[in-house]
Amino acid sequence: MKQCFTLLERVRPSLLMASTLISGLAVGLGGCVVGPSPKDIPPLPKQTGYSQQAITQSEAGREKTKDSLLGRQQFISGADVAGRWWEAFQNPHLNQMVELALTNNQTLKAMQAGLRAAWEQRRVEGASLYPSISAQFIPTRNKTSKALSPVPNNNEWLYNLHTAQLNIGYVPDLWGGSRLAIRNAKAQADIQRFQLEATTLTMIANIVNTAITEAGLREQIRAKEDLIAQQTAMVRINQNQVGLGDQSRQSQLIMRDSLAQLQADIPPLRTQLAQTRDQLAALVGLSPNADLPIFELKDFSLPQQLPVTLPAQLLSQRPDIASAQAQIRSAGAQLGIAIVNRLPNVQLSALPGEAVDSMSKMFKPGMGNWMLAATVTQPIFQGGSLLHAQREAKANYEQAKHYYQAAIMSAVSDVADSLHAVELDGSTLLADQGGLDAATQALHIAEAQHRLGDNSQIDVAQARMAVAQDQISVAQDKVTRLSDTVGLFQALGGGWWNRNDLGVSPETAKRLSTTLVPW
Repeated sequence: MKQCFTLLERVRPSLLMASTLISGLAVGLGGCVVGPSPKDIPPLPKQTGYSQQAITQSEAGREKTKDSLLGRQQFISGADVAGRWWEAFQNPHLNQMVELALTNNQTLKAMQAGLRAAWEQRRVEGASLYPSISAQFIPTRNKTSKALSPVPNNNEWLYNLHTAQLNIGYVPDLWGGSRLAIRNAKAQADIQRFQLEATTLTMIANIVNTAITEAGLREQIRAKEDLIAQQTAMVRINQNQVGLGDQSRQSQLIMRDSLAQLQADIPPLRTQLAQTRDQLAALVGLSPNADLPIFELKDFSLPQQLPVTLPAQLLSQRPDIASAQAQIRSAGAQLGIAIVNRLPNVQLSALPGEAVDSMSKMFKPGMGNWMLAATVTQPIFQGGSLLHAQREAKANYEQAKHYYQAAIMSAVSDVADSLHAVELDGSTLLADQGGLDAATQALHIAEAQHRLGDNSQIDVAQARMAVAQDQISVAQDKVTRLSDTVGLFQALGGGWWNRNDLGVSPETAKRLSTTLVPW
């Protein structure tokens, strides 16, 4: 026994030195985080722009017109995108559909629930920064073999034992592994958030475009029906002329063929209209038999002023770019975790407790017991798995940065394409509108001449058919102009930062954004 105490006295200074060293490492390295910094994001390429020449307004448009769809559009550089940008089209039914979708779409609800789960996972990872404490109480009834010495101090073979104990464990975050796990969890939550914003923006844009498409289809169907009515009248007149011997049978067959072709155009348009209505119902979370409002082109107003976000602002406004940024932070955190897994680690533990033979002795002096322990681990040989895991994480990190740069170029290209489309759409519409105006005037002249007996009914029908044909072209041009304006709002990010799509109260959304720390 004396030799044991002598040995203990010899190793006690070494134990004290090791304990001091571990404590020093925990304090000195507690703020150390290995791996790339979350601020290491590739910058926007220099001289990035949408066009070689500044675009300030649409190329064509009527300055004074009752029809806003024919007006000129102005581009306001650096202007913010409104969160409720769809209201710029001034269609109450459209506003109603978008609001219904934001509260009723099941896909959005599912993604909002997934985002809340990701926020909670971030807090799960945050718990690793604190000690873990658990308590246990073990009452037992025991009998010791008479071949052994009696265990309790009352010299009995049959006894009770009540053990109360705390298990305290703490892993100092020497290399920042826990903080890297938190950073990764936050980045994953950010990815889900921006995917939610992208999905919401796509849904809103689809609703607006679907409503515009429906309005355009109704306009085209009416024009086609007018064409069919005029062609039917011409066939009837021609048939009378054939009976009088003034026209040949061949001319009548040719006109009937033209009528059949026009009639064949109607069913596909009606099918497309019905499917468009079904799609709109699905987008707002209703069944196809729901009572939806009717959309007409005349009920839409073209926004006369459009914001144009600067390229540098796209980095924070486009959900896909923000998601790519979060992916870089996640990949960087995973690279840091792979490095930490190759470094030594320290685990501290404490086991204070009491063991008594009766509950009346619990918490009395002399009944306590405790144990303190420190464990240092260092991976030595894992078959190269840790090294290759680190190399894999580094490759994933480089991949995320390349995807981010590709997302930037894609976003800038999307905005440029939308700007050019909006800039030039007016020219096509005005050209076709000029043709419609001319055809309408020709129809008025033909009708006046017919009243005076200077031309035939066929001449009037042909003039009306020309008007109907131009009406189809103008309707298609208006749909294109409205849809390209929607595309510009979508390309600029859709103003999600000016509204709350998270499915929580505004106060909760603000609290979550402030508590999710950068690391």
